[in-house]
Amino acid sequence: MQRLKEHLNPKNNLNDILDDAYEEALQSENFKKFVSKIKLKREELRKYTSLLEESEREYNNCQNCKGILECKNKLKGFAYLPKVTNSTLEFSYKSCKYKKKMDKDNKYHENTYAYNIPEEIKNASMKKIYKTDKARYATIIWLTDFIKKYKKDSHQKGLYLCGNFGSGKTYLIAAMLNELAKDGVKSAIIFWPEYLNDLKSSFNSPIKTEFKTKYNTVKKAPLLLIDDIGAESVTPWARDEILCPILQYRMDEKLPTFFTSNLDLKALETHLSITSKGDEIIKAGRIISRIKQLTEYQELISKNLRQ
Repeated sequence: MQRLKEHLNPKNNLNDILDDAYEEALQSENFKKFVSKIKLKREELRKYTSLLEESEREYNNCQNCKGILECKNKLKGFAYLPKVTNSTLEFSYKSCKYKKKMDKDNKYHENTYAYNIPEEIKNASMKKIYKTDKARYATIIWLTDFIKKYKKDSHQKGLYLCGNFGSGKTYLIAAMLNELAKDGVKSAIIFWPEYLNDLKSSFNSPIKTEFKTKYNTVKKAPLLLIDDIGAESVTPWARDEILCPILQYRMDEKLPTFFTSNLDLKALETHLSITSKGDEIIKAGRIISRIKQLTEYQELISKNLRQ
């Protein structure tokens, strides 16, 4: 009768199941070594056999890993590991040394507001720029000099860089901004056509601060790159109520401003003068005047790096 009661006792059955599972897991030398480092009694450890097996696998993956790209764990760059807290076992994800280094190396990204910019541009580096084309030398030298000058005096002129499609204009300037971001300098990089579209959409947003935040972030950024100006559809609103006040503010505050474009300044002036209301040469001229006040001018005619 006593044996029957024990057989029917769910508590005893559960203990047997926990014991069997834990005993089976201990057949693995890696598992045995792993749990031997945890300062808890067997009665407590056996409650977590499946989780401990998972932790042991991820821990051993980390021991043999040579880089975050080779990570075999469920969450790349992390291991699911146990920790004893008040005599109880708790599990959490801990970042590995490679993930910590990557986070440290990429921390400068926090200093850059990038709107609709591809990852390649976000990660642009002065060390990785393409240098075999002599046509790029003048721009590389200018940007290198700007870094040195800016560290001494932040009130510098930016650059209006125009040239053929795929010549690397945006990458070069973004690389320079990223270099300064590593020293804590904040900047904004915006793809101008999409930024205008998004800004217009947020103008009537129920979130009243959305438009103002997006606008002021760009307007007041210590360093600003307006990418691909001249590719947008020109409207009086975009030109006179958005672009002009941004440029005026940055001119007054002496904030370095950069532009990339497929158009030279003369072609940009023509582009900005044509709206649905007809030719508006004077208003376009005001924009060009401000760009000239804010920047030095260079052309970059180089091989198409996107081919």
